Amino acid sequence: MKNPLAFLLSRKEEEGKVQNRHLFNYALGLAGQNVTYGYVNNWLNYFCINLLHIEPKKIGRIFFASYFWDALNDPIIGAAIDKHRFKNGEKLRPFLFYMPPIIGALSAMMFFNVRFDENGKIIYILLVYLVWDVAYSIQDTALWGMVAVSSPLSVERARVAQWVSIGAGAGGAVVGTFQMVRSLLERFGVSDMTIFIMFGFIFALGGELVSMRAHKMPEVVKSEMPKENVWQSLALLRFNRTLIVIVVARLLSCLNPRVGNPYFFETMVSYNVGSVHIDGKTADFLVGLLSGIPGSLAIFFATKIAKKVGGMKRVLIIAQLISISLRAIGYLVGYKTIWHMAAIVLLNGIMSIPTSIMGIAHRSLLSDSIDDLEWKTGVRTEGITFSMQNFVSKMEGGISKLIEGEILSRLGYDSYRKAQNLPQNMRFQKSMWPMYIAGPAVGSILYLIAISFMRDDKSQKELIEHELKERRALLALQLSDAAVPVPITD
Repeated sequence: MKNPLAFLLSRKEEEGKVQNRHLFNYALGLAGQNVTYGYVNNWLNYFCINLLHIEPKKIGRIFFASYFWDALNDPIIGAAIDKHRFKNGEKLRPFLFYMPPIIGALSAMMFFNVRFDENGKIIYILLVYLVWDVAYSIQDTALWGMVAVSSPLSVERARVAQWVSIGAGAGGAVVGTFQMVRSLLERFGVSDMTIFIMFGFIFALGGELVSMRAHKMPEVVKSEMPKENVWQSLALLRFNRTLIVIVVARLLSCLNPRVGNPYFFETMVSYNVGSVHIDGKTADFLVGLLSGIPGSLAIFFATKIAKKVGGMKRVLIIAQLISISLRAIGYLVGYKTIWHMAAIVLLNGIMSIPTSIMGIAHRSLLSDSIDDLEWKTGVRTEGITFSMQNFVSKMEGGISKLIEGEILSRLGYDSYRKAQNLPQNMRFQKSMWPMYIAGPAVGSILYLIAISFMRDDKSQKELIEHELKERRALLALQLSDAAVPVPITD
């Protein structure tokens, strides 16, 4: 009988092969980090507006400014990581052990019920957030950069990207339960403020402690300390066309007119199915859960799907075309009854299949681009390249928060009416459905235009892998010869 734990216990060593037990720990670390990030990214803005009662327009503009400033620092942090080596010769892995406890504590602090005036609350949140962001940038760059140094083989890196994306998706699914648990706890009389503070410790701090498991992943591909200084290292970005195209495409994709899903569900959605009442929070959870199942399953077959459709770039294009088409259909379907919403869940589920693979495609393509850059320049840039992923995530968050704050203020959203369970004005209510279902299609169109300029040539990647293998073998031989002592003769 085959051991069901063989996946985790296998110690078989093969050249370029990532052992499954290391892959499991890495994926678990990503799950933990995504629990923390998902809670902060999805709920901090909501917490500031609806629990601390800070004006939406102020929150949008202040968070945009802080996200923008923090995003500009990320490439510098990435370049500094590329420049630095620990005593054991590693570039990334030690950060995965030292940074999580600091990040977890700061994450929980952002959800405290601080009893200051509005300006005092803003200053407190910003100060904690700015320190949090520097620590998080270091961890995130190192965490995702490990994909590129996990193996010298692009096929194996794609497998690693697939499995850590599964871990990241699992972390996102854990955060997705928040709305359901929140609804249940409110029925037992637990205040919203207590719920947010409690999950600041469970999700924000707990997630980071789990993320320390990623430290078990070995750093296989190593390179010598680059001779360039930080600014010269940053200048190497101009040679990485894949990175530039992905950055531009992702930034354009967040230019869509919409606000967070809770505003739509908690304001507009309420169903009675027989004697069962489904409120907005529960509906938000159920729609998210059911819509995500097809995409969650598709991740397990991501590399096979990409091969079937002709590569990772094709996955990105197909995802946007499907999203645009199905959102147009969804707008016509509507949401008024439980059956209409069931149809929306079906459409969202179909959309989630290619969309869920996009993260894997991005990371796989970025890992390949690092090999391409080493082939061209002789320098590997895991730090800079994956810090740009952090840069894009923050810029996306900042732009989205700015757009959300402006829309909420212009539509006259009132957080105090929300706290008293009173309806919002008619203008606000009429805008929610179009923004929820059709708004993201604007970003999809812009993304599609940008990503069409990216190259994804399989034969070129195979050539680069072969030549880099020969270069590294030659370098290792030269270093070995240099280390042999020369005998002294009379």
